Amino acid sequence: MPLLMLDLDNTLVDRDAAFRAAATALLAEHALPETDIEWLMALDASGYTPKPAVAEAMADRYGAAPPVSAIRTLLDRGAADRVVLAETTREALTTTLANGWTCVIVTNGRVVQQESKIRNTGLDRLVQGWVISEGIGCRGHPRRRPGGRGGPRCCRAPRTARRTRRR
Repeated sequence: MPLLMLDLDNTLVDRDAAFRAAATALLAEHALPETDIEWLMALDASGYTPKPAVAEAMADRYGAAPPVSAIRTLLDRGAADRVVLAETTREALTTTLANGWTCVIVTNGRVVQQESKIRNTGLDRLVQGWVISEGIGCRGHPRRRPGGRGGPRCCRAPRTARRTRRR
């Protein structure tokens, strides 16, 4: 069976749209300027800016409004709670699977956040497994990508593939 390794954020799902929705809601909830959304999107850089740096910049800009807990919630769960799987993507994956491909998600980030996106969108029921950078010992957005580990981890016996999730 051929193996197809797929990126999660801004490939299978529109992570930026989900973050934009969460950030817009945070700005509105705390009566902050709605025009700051562009600043927040640039600061976030599609998730590539380290979360502590985003939190610090937001605290510097806004002070205590919003509270640290709201900023933490935005960064930890905001995009994950709002991400959706487009029907066209679902159909493409279904067709790919029907044509005999093994589909594995290979993504950077924290296990809790990325698995939340995978499960919330139903991707866990469509793919054969996933590899998340934190789960294989890579922190943040590593220079050494986890992509090369996707195939071997999903093809090993479950006893040795503890960090790879299966449906």
